[in-house]
Amino acid sequence: MNDLGTPGEMTSPGDEELLADIGRFMDELDPPPGDLVQRVQFALALENLDVEVARWERMDATAGVRGSDTGTITFTVSDLTVMINLTKIGKKHRIDGWLVPAGEYGVEVRVAEHGTSSTTADEGGRFVLDNVPQGTTQIVIHLGDVTCRRTVVTPTVVL
Repeated sequence: MNDLGTPGEMTSPGDEELLADIGRFMDELDPPPGDLVQRVQFALALENLDVEVARWERMDATAGVRGSDTGTITFTVSDLTVMINLTKIGKKHRIDGWLVPAGEYGVEVRVAEHGTSSTTADEGGRFVLDNVPQGTTQIVIHLGDVTCRRTVVTPTVVL
């Protein structure tokens, strides 16, 4: 059996200094976002952790681009597609959305540090959320009734 020794014994002189320099280099050139911890906590803070997370399917060229007033994003999970169109109105946003398959499902928008707004999609699967503030945002869709509820969450989008 190999004896690897205790940590630090296998290093060469100057290794710790080199690693410290690399750490400083990474902090300087590619630091983590200042709000990384808050973003992660927001994404994990769902009341019901039994959710399905949709994946980004498609995003048009203008969605999420700084200074853009509109953009379309499509998310999918198993048998559900969620398409949202974002329209910036002053400092707020309007979200027009469509669910496929269509149905009268509960829809929430969660915005970090701003709470939640709710609506219900119409029988055609269309929903509108007005006056959505800027910030880290998720769409939550509640399918089915109370006895057999399924919840789908989109990845976070920064508006």
